[in-house]
Amino acid sequence: MTDSTEEPLPDSRNVPALLAALRTQRRSCTVTVTGTPGGSIHLRDGLVVAMQTPGAPGVEGLLLRSGRIDEQAWSAVRASDTTHERLAAGLVEQGLVGAGELETVSLAALFDAAFALSFAVPDGWEVTDPVPTLYRNAGVAPERLLSEVSRRLNALAGEPGSVAALARTRMRPTSAAQLPETPGTLPARHRAVLTATDGRRTARDIAFTLGRGLFAVMLDLRHLVDRGLVEPDAPAPDRRPSTAPRVASPAATPATPGPVPLPRRLPGRNSVPAHRPHD
Repeated sequence: MTDSTEEPLPDSRNVPALLAALRTQRRSCTVTVTGTPGGSIHLRDGLVVAMQTPGAPGVEGLLLRSGRIDEQAWSAVRASDTTHERLAAGLVEQGLVGAGELETVSLAALFDAAFALSFAVPDGWEVTDPVPTLYRNAGVAPERLLSEVSRRLNALAGEPGSVAALARTRMRPTSAAQLPETPGTLPARHRAVLTATDGRRTARDIAFTLGRGLFAVMLDLRHLVDRGLVEPDAPAPDRRPSTAPRVASPAATPATPGPVPLPRRLPGRNSVPAHRPHD
C-alpha cells in the first residue's frame, strides 16, 4: 500500500512533469494513461522500469513473435505466476531466455512504448499503487527516457508531424517492389518489413506481426519509402495510431496472446485522483 505520509503530487501539466515529480519523491507506483493509444507506466523508487501500450509490442510480444520463446513454454511459466511478481525470474531460471537478453528486451520494450506514447497528448492519467509487471532492468530516469524519445523522433523526422503520420498510415508495396530482382537487393530485415507491407497494415501492425520494435520498423519503412519500394495506401488520415488487435496473416508467425491489458485500479487500492492535461 502507498505510505500515507508520502508527499502529495503537484498538479502536473503533462506526463513528463508527473514522472519528474515521482522521481523526486522516489515513488513506487503505476501511472495509467488514458487516451489513444493510452498505456501504463511502472515506477520503482522513482525510476521507470516498464511501460505497456497497445501502440507498440511489449516484452511478451517481442519474445513470442520473434520466436525467442516457445508459446507453450511461455504459457507454462505464466500459469505458475499469474501475478507477474516472479515472471522474469521464472523465464531465466527455466533457461527460456538469458538474463542479459531479457534485460535488453525489457529495456527495448520500455523505450519503444515511450516512443509510441509520444505521438498523442493523453486524455488524462491516474497514479495508483504499483501493479506487478514483467521487467528485468534497474530502471530508467525520466529525463533519460525523454531524451531517448526525442532522439528517435529526430532520427525519423522529415517535416513537422511526419513521424506520427508515418506511424498511423497504412503502407503498400509499389510496382518496383514487385520486380523479381528487388528482394535480392535488400537486407533480411528490410525484406521482412516489405513482405509484411500489404496495404492494410500500419507500422504498428507490422511491428506486432514481426515481433520487432516499432521504432526499428519505422526506420526500415522510411528506408523503403526513400527507395520507392513502399508508399502510403492513401493520404495519411487524421486519426490516431492503430491500436486494433493484431491478426496474423496465414503466412505470418502463428497467433500468440496480444499485449497484456492495461492494469485497472482494484477496489481498496490507494490512488491519486485521475488528472487531465491542462489546456
